[in-house]
Amino acid sequence: MVRWNPMKDLSNLRHSINRIFDENLSPMIGRTGTMDNPWTFPVDIHENEDNIIVRAEIPGLEKDEIKVHFVNNQLSIQGERANEQKKEDARFLKIERSYGSFYRSFNIDFPIKEDAITANYKNGMLEITLPKKEGAKPKRIPVDVSVH
Repeated sequence: MVRWNPMKDLSNLRHSINRIFDENLSPMIGRTGTMDNPWTFPVDIHENEDNIIVRAEIPGLEKDEIKVHFVNNQLSIQGERANEQKKEDARFLKIERSYGSFYRSFNIDFPIKEDAITANYKNGMLEITLPKKEGAKPKRIPVDVSVH
């Protein structure tokens, strides 16, 4: 018999609600959370046996303009792209790139070795590697075949 832990249930509920908002409402309001600033960036998240790997396409920034945090199994990426439209010597004919603050967060549903997380930014691609703790790694169990 497992003892009921109400805090774990509340945490799971919070993760579920965040996921619902991220998946369903973000396309309508932009992933920054405001109607007037739709600045967002594409992200791929995949796993292998040892790691969760997050790849985010965030071109046009320096690495110190991007902040990555991991708190309570929530990974957040935030920063700001300066607005080049304010240059006095330029008259813009077309503006398609987004500027301003950006923020994305993701729930990571695996136990992570927090002190071993790495982030690398190169050529506009941010790659974050979150190493899984031993208990989160899949364990292969051999199946014996018995002949009767």
